[in-house]
Amino acid sequence: MLKLNTLCIVLFFTFIGMAQSPLQPGFTLLENGDFEQAETFFEGYLVDDKNNKTALLCYGRAVGLSGEPRKATGIFSDLLKEYPGDFEVQINYNESFLWDKKYEQAEPLYADLVANYPENFGAVLGYANTLSNLKNYKKALEWVEKSLQIDPGNIGALTSKKYMRLGYANAYVNAQNYKKGEALLKEIFTDFPEDKDALLNLANLYLITKNTEKAKATYRRLATSPKDSITALNGIALAEHIGENDKQALVVATKAKEKAKSIEDATLKEQTYDRYIQALIWNRKYNQAKSEIAVLETTYENRNWIYALKAMHGLYTGSPKKSVANYDAILKNDSASFDGNLGKANALYAADRIIPAYNAAFGTLKVFKDQKDALGFINKLNVSFTPILEEHLAYTFDNGKNVAFSTNTTATVPLSTKLSTNLSYNFRTTENTITNNKASSHVLSAGLDYKLLPKTIFKAVLGLNKSSFDLESYTQPVIDVKLLTQPFKLQNLELNYKREIQSFNADLIEREIIMNHYGLNYNLGTNFNLGWYTQAIYTTQSDDNIRKLLFTSLYYNVLRKPALKVGVNYQYLSFANQVPTIYFSPEKYQAVELFGDLRGEFSENTTYMMSAATGLQQVEEDPNTIIFRAEAGVTHKFSKRFSGNLYGKYSNIASATAAGFEFTEIGLKLKWLMTKKPLFYKKIAK
Repeated sequence: MLKLNTLCIVLFFTFIGMAQSPLQPGFTLLENGDFEQAETFFEGYLVDDKNNKTALLCYGRAVGLSGEPRKATGIFSDLLKEYPGDFEVQINYNESFLWDKKYEQAEPLYADLVANYPENFGAVLGYANTLSNLKNYKKALEWVEKSLQIDPGNIGALTSKKYMRLGYANAYVNAQNYKKGEALLKEIFTDFPEDKDALLNLANLYLITKNTEKAKATYRRLATSPKDSITALNGIALAEHIGENDKQALVVATKAKEKAKSIEDATLKEQTYDRYIQALIWNRKYNQAKSEIAVLETTYENRNWIYALKAMHGLYTGSPKKSVANYDAILKNDSASFDGNLGKANALYAADRIIPAYNAAFGTLKVFKDQKDALGFINKLNVSFTPILEEHLAYTFDNGKNVAFSTNTTATVPLSTKLSTNLSYNFRTTENTITNNKASSHVLSAGLDYKLLPKTIFKAVLGLNKSSFDLESYTQPVIDVKLLTQPFKLQNLELNYKREIQSFNADLIEREIIMNHYGLNYNLGTNFNLGWYTQAIYTTQSDDNIRKLLFTSLYYNVLRKPALKVGVNYQYLSFANQVPTIYFSPEKYQAVELFGDLRGEFSENTTYMMSAATGLQQVEEDPNTIIFRAEAGVTHKFSKRFSGNLYGKYSNIASATAAGFEFTEIGLKLKWLMTKKPLFYKKIAK
């Protein structure tokens, strides 16, 4: 939509130039945009000369442009009754609908007017502007060109043409037709070389498409004055962030903040402080950002950008409830705020309030139709709750001459945002090439996941395991029950119980060893990149053995993109009974290792991961030995609904297998989204 002062057609009636001096002060007020004073002037004049057509027209314009367009429409409507078919009255009447933003009513009025006065500049330009406000940009541009044929070089028409191109370009950008949008923006430079609005929109297009180098170059073109230089620096800081160079973003934002101290533009100062604190948060300087926000809040009370910063700080530091409250404060001030609507959707999602998050995103699209980020957010939610079919194939071999092949097929069907069901079939066949012992197992299981509360999920799986060896077989139930919760900020706790049949190799399958695992997993995160993970498992077995396992890891997140994590692991393992001829079962086993984990992207659709760890292990009182394990994998997204992962891993850590051997595994995982959207989507879509 074009700016109002651009849309308003400044009409200079032919008789105004010949007007008597008593009306001249009012004409001057209108021309200068002092509409309220003009209204007072002409209202007073009409007391003595109530039928003066010129005064009535000017009074109507003053009334409409000072904020009462419907009253102006009434004034012009009365004049039309007195002067039917009068062009000057008709064009003012038409324009009053533009002031009132009733563009659909204005369009046929202007269509009739240009049919009768095809060579009248004001009528043709008014029709063009009306079409533009109806977002019929193609036709609007055709008519504005006609107005320029009537009055070549008219600055009002050229300005209207500029805003039409801006609106048209924005429509293409929203439709993700970025090349067409870019071309339209560049056309503006023909009439207005290095136009600021065009440059800002062009830079924003490059930010959306993550073409950060072009965005920075465009912002540099904008920097032709002290104020514009600060605007450019703010944009460049954002470009650096999008380009995953947050340290440089903070350097640029700091420079902009220093420059802003010497200017008097209050709005630009606020924008600069806003970007600076965003850069602090991007760089995880949370305490400093919090202090800066507190200082600014004393000066800028009840400002949306302050609430947005507090909300952003909450999301980055794991306090989504506080973020929701701040986005609500924004929406209280401005229900149509994009940051408020979509920001609240993200905060609700982070707080694990899925249906409210959906509703907030749908609400965003009501205000901002087809907005890319809102559509992307809804798609992210949809993917989380779309029925999935997964296949996992694996080939394993070890230095004990055991070879195994396994396949696991799982179908997961979310029935709502709280309840999800799954069905799984696992087949594993194993053989020892020395003893020629062969065995296989079939496991069929069904389960459900139920969200008891936000961030509290109960998972249960029940099934049957049929194991076969030689000419014999047996069937045993399998159980896997978990309770996952986040008791405090940045903390995850899992309590679990699992009943399974030992199936690593043929000899163990034949012995029908049932294992009952009672476990606890706990992860503590921080806002300063340090984390701690601990796993404790107590296992009772059907052969009367008992296993105790403790694993703990202290890690540090070095980088975010690519994600690099390093740390130290410690593991302790103990069995009540030692049966080394059957399976690895030391009275005491310990291992300490250093590890690194790297995850990143080769391209938009291809990601990678690699991890490695090395250290020392000790079995009983034996001498320490070196351990090493590694894993690498590549995941490729073939389409929106189908992806695959190829991986390989190796380990010689003694506790990694029940038999204590080093082993290698090569596997393939396939994932297919069975439907385009969740099964319950139609019920919640608005």
